[in-house]
Amino acid sequence: MGQEERPDDEEKPESRDLRFYGGGLPPLLGPIRLSAFSGDPNLKQTINKRGKKKRMRAWHERSTAKTAIGVILILGFFFLLNWSMLCRLHEGRVWLRRGLSKNLNAKRLFAQNEERKKYGKPKRKYNGTYGRMLSLAAQALEKNKLEPQDLWEEPKKQALAWKPCADHRSWAPNDGNNGYIMVTANGGINQQRVAVCNIVVVARLLNATLVIPKFMLSDVWTDASQFGDIYQEEHFINYLSPDIRIVKKLPNNLQSLDLEAIGSVVTDMDVMKEAKLDFYMNQILPILLKNRVIHFIGFGNRLAFDPVPSELQRLRCRCNFHALNFVPRIQETAALMVKRLRGRGSYLAPLDMHLLGPESSSLILDDETDPSAQKKASSSKYLALHLRFEIDMVAHSLCYFGGGETEQKELDTYRQKHFPSLSTLTKTKKFPSPDTLRTEGLCPLTPEEAVLMLAALGFNRETRVFVAGANIYGGSKRLAALTSLYPNLVTKEILLTKSELQPFKNFSSQLAALDFIACAAADAFAMTDSGSQLSSLVSGYRIYYGGGKMPTIRPNKRRLSDILLKNNTIEWNMFEQRVRKAIRQTKHVFARPIGRSVYRYPRCKECMCHDQ
Repeated sequence: MGQEERPDDEEKPESRDLRFYGGGLPPLLGPIRLSAFSGDPNLKQTINKRGKKKRMRAWHERSTAKTAIGVILILGFFFLLNWSMLCRLHEGRVWLRRGLSKNLNAKRLFAQNEERKKYGKPKRKYNGTYGRMLSLAAQALEKNKLEPQDLWEEPKKQALAWKPCADHRSWAPNDGNNGYIMVTANGGINQQRVAVCNIVVVARLLNATLVIPKFMLSDVWTDASQFGDIYQEEHFINYLSPDIRIVKKLPNNLQSLDLEAIGSVVTDMDVMKEAKLDFYMNQILPILLKNRVIHFIGFGNRLAFDPVPSELQRLRCRCNFHALNFVPRIQETAALMVKRLRGRGSYLAPLDMHLLGPESSSLILDDETDPSAQKKASSSKYLALHLRFEIDMVAHSLCYFGGGETEQKELDTYRQKHFPSLSTLTKTKKFPSPDTLRTEGLCPLTPEEAVLMLAALGFNRETRVFVAGANIYGGSKRLAALTSLYPNLVTKEILLTKSELQPFKNFSSQLAALDFIACAAADAFAMTDSGSQLSSLVSGYRIYYGGGKMPTIRPNKRRLSDILLKNNTIEWNMFEQRVRKAIRQTKHVFARPIGRSVYRYPRCKECMCHDQ
């Protein structure tokens, strides 16, 4: 718009640039243009009006622009402020949402601990006691309220849509001509069960003949039981004969070979965890073809769950859910336990026949009970609780459980003997504190925490509770909280007489098999450590054969820990609400996530058929 116009009484500067073009206004701007017509009052008035309008319009435009810029700046300021606050909230809580590896990564955990301190998370110490909460739980149970309707149920509609079908086959049998595979599986009975089904898949993949698996003697489990002491060998061989060839021993010409000398021994150091199928094709098959035999030692979790072709994945499920049947003496003793747990008028549950076989299943029914009238007979439901709180679990967790210096010395000594590598690491590396481990949900639930969870969920005081697990750390003193709130608590040692238990004495794997059956057959099953292999296999078995009627309670330990750390202030009603909400969220029916165990999550197209 050029320079601002001068007032009329201001002296006009002289100009030598005044020109006319065809009688029109000159192209020059500013005061020179006006000076040419200073003598014409009408024209001057017209020009002044036009100038005034232009000035008003310019002022209006400037005001509008300034207002718009101001609004934009204010909005931008609020956006930046909100963004900054959200970032701080995100960073301050990000450590809560990060999944931690079950194999403790000390460096990562330490970094998260430092991050939590940086953003000022209030510290809440665990002292190992829940006196106030246990008192509130006792008062709540005394009121004898009605149990929640969904306590003994699964989401039936969704669960019933899945049917077992891992027994379907669509391939020809393998001849096993590429050689022989041997395996000596380590760990307890449940780790060994997984290893057996994984090696069956490897044998099919490599077109090899499988020798009946052997079990390694563990200094933790101290059980010399072999495959035939726990599982029915003939059923295993015959059931899988359409899939792979299985023999009881190596041919004579291969028995004399020094397998280590010829490079046919493969340990867990040679195979990465969850190795892909390509590894076995590229690394193991050439050795097998050359030496005609290969021996896997350990084989703990050495086969990936994905990617695996559908038929091989189905073979895994077929092995676990159909081919591995317990020997009759284990089935018969377990049937007695189930019968006594269910009480008078015992009935057959959906998976009893699969767990116990037809002969042992009949033992569950009362002698005077007619199977056709069993629904009319009175019986009681029972809850199975896998309390994974043995000393090996407690020591390996590196957590603190309220036992003071005595506990710390005892667990340090145990680690030095049974977990020397971990013991060395604790002395040379910086590990997260027990409080951090507990906050992250990496500590096993104590008996006190387990019973508080059950009471909050609404299980009646008269509920019959079967506790699975051998030699709970802390003994009967530690179990006192459970028995005081749930007096009908039993273990296999209480259910069975000394003579009935005698054949299994000193055989921890066979005793664990009894626990497996009692937990799988329960009306409801609760675990305290979702990482436990027994809990994983039991929950998978209940999904596969349960027909949508066998609920499993799987606590999110991180959420539960956050609730329990408020034990000095939280009221019982709020505690109930938060625990029930946390458990309800774990009862959803969903298909197996990619990469997760088919033994734990059999709801997938390879193992179960889904009705749309």
